Amino acid sequence: MRVTITPARLRGIITPPPSKSQAHRLIIAAALSDGVCRLSNLALSEDIQATLRCMRTLGADASSDGRVIRGCDLVDGFEVPPPEVMDCGESGSTLRFLIPVALALRGKGAFTGRGRLMERPQEPYFALFREKGIACEQRDGALTVEGVLRPGTYALPGDVSSQFVTGLLYALPLLEGDSEIVLTTPLESRGYVDMTLDALEQFGVEAHWAGQAALRVPGNQVYRHRDLAIEADYSQAAFWYAATGAGNEVEVEGLNPASVQGDMRIVPYYHRLREVEEVSLDMSQCPDLLPPLAAQAALRPGGVTHLVNAGRLRLKESDRLSAVAQVLNALGAQVEEGSDFLAICGRDGLAGGVTVSAHNDHRIAMMAAVAATRCARPVTITGAECVKKSYPNFWEDYVALGGSIVREEEA
Repeated sequence: MRVTITPARLRGIITPPPSKSQAHRLIIAAALSDGVCRLSNLALSEDIQATLRCMRTLGADASSDGRVIRGCDLVDGFEVPPPEVMDCGESGSTLRFLIPVALALRGKGAFTGRGRLMERPQEPYFALFREKGIACEQRDGALTVEGVLRPGTYALPGDVSSQFVTGLLYALPLLEGDSEIVLTTPLESRGYVDMTLDALEQFGVEAHWAGQAALRVPGNQVYRHRDLAIEADYSQAAFWYAATGAGNEVEVEGLNPASVQGDMRIVPYYHRLREVEEVSLDMSQCPDLLPPLAAQAALRPGGVTHLVNAGRLRLKESDRLSAVAQVLNALGAQVEEGSDFLAICGRDGLAGGVTVSAHNDHRIAMMAAVAATRCARPVTITGAECVKKSYPNFWEDYVALGGSIVREEEA
């Protein structure tokens, strides 16, 4: 889908969609639980549908809207049987969270996906599994694992993705003995691991930090069924914060100020970028915030912004460092791309008048839409339907705030 935006200032009040990161975690815990769970405020983005689909393959049941979930090994109420191969779509969280879970539940698993998903690194798991005698193979767009996941010590690098740690945190409590996760390099995106620990605790499962580089996980635990509401998403709220920082008037409401979401960091970072001076922001703990922060930084007249420690963004749905620089520069911004950073010289407005690709990346599409509000001429975004991955109603919310768009189906 092509979306052409006629620049207009956004004004109004917005409640962000439910947290995709929290929803993944609560769905998996609910599916592993000992009964029926009811999850409210759940949005069926493509990534969340992928997790629901895969949990059916692992033996859970869910209502068609995903709001009622029955634990694994209970009767599946769907007329169509679940597929044997778990289709993770483009969801890295689904894939990495469920590889250890499949081993713990079934001793095997087969996974596939779309886009760049099957190209994204899985070596931390592969190295660990080889050491544990678990077979793993990745070829022809599919990944298979088979073997017995046993209690013990699991050593992982912390600087590739926190998703590997989360996957083990879900699986290890199901084993018959105690385990430990040891981080061999500093952990990035620790906030996401803390989200996982919070989700586990809500389902009665214990896991805790033992110092800065280890997590203790007792075995023989049972996930207890719960009814829970999913919080509004700071990751998606970031685009509306960026819009306001770029000269629009959007008020964000409905967020939990006591949340454990790692991307709560958007609030202090948004305020830092409202200062007219040189600012350096560390992206290592919140990589998903780089696109909205880059849009805000590009429209910060007189300010220079350095978004640093962002090398992992090259391994997302797109090479996100390169895509951010390409799109913003095409709109008329001044962005320098480095190996693991962006340096951005802010301006009072952008030229626009161009067509840019969303790079099949939901966060690039939303970033371009925010930046387009301050362009002098219309902006066309191709592949704009990719927002369905995380924020299906983004374009509707954009229009409700005063955005002017024309949608066209691409040939």
